[in-house]
Amino acid sequence: MTDDKTMNLDDQPLTDNTAEHTAGEQDLAIDATTPEAGASAGASRAETELADLKDKYLRLAAEFENYKRRTAKERADLFKTANQELMVALLPVLDDFDRARQHTQDTQDPAALQNALDITYNKLTKTLQQKGLAPMNAKGGDFDAELHEAITQIPAPSDDLRGKIVEEIEKGYYLGDKVIRHAKVVLGQ
Repeated sequence: MTDDKTMNLDDQPLTDNTAEHTAGEQDLAIDATTPEAGASAGASRAETELADLKDKYLRLAAEFENYKRRTAKERADLFKTANQELMVALLPVLDDFDRARQHTQDTQDPAALQNALDITYNKLTKTLQQKGLAPMNAKGGDFDAELHEAITQIPAPSDDLRGKIVEEIEKGYYLGDKVIRHAKVVLGQ
């Protein structure tokens, strides 16, 4: 229950701008009703400009759609042929394996077989190193959970190997600076 003298904030008029709005509306009404000689020329110029802007917008939108389509196609092609460079580099190694199999097929000499395997292995590791692959050297070092995966723990053969990597079960590898396979190791207690 409010007094007549006190008004709610919602009931109070903000400002009395009706006179200003009315005068402004009358001015616009007068301007709109008075014909000018350049009014039709201005309207056609605005329509021409609007048509030009619409045309530019449509061309830009079409160009962007073409760009998206082209980059999606290039990306799909890149994924299809991403390993092509590596495969081409490994083909000579595959050829060496074929030659080694052919030449050692009828031989009973284990030294010839070992020699063929060593040559092919060295060529394969050299090719992979050229492509950025690097082996980890884990044996005898400290265990790092970021680089190594502990398989088991055994009693350390010596005191200096206590808490260190005693044996490397599976070699770990880097590709550039990134670990692509963690080394599987045995820790000494």
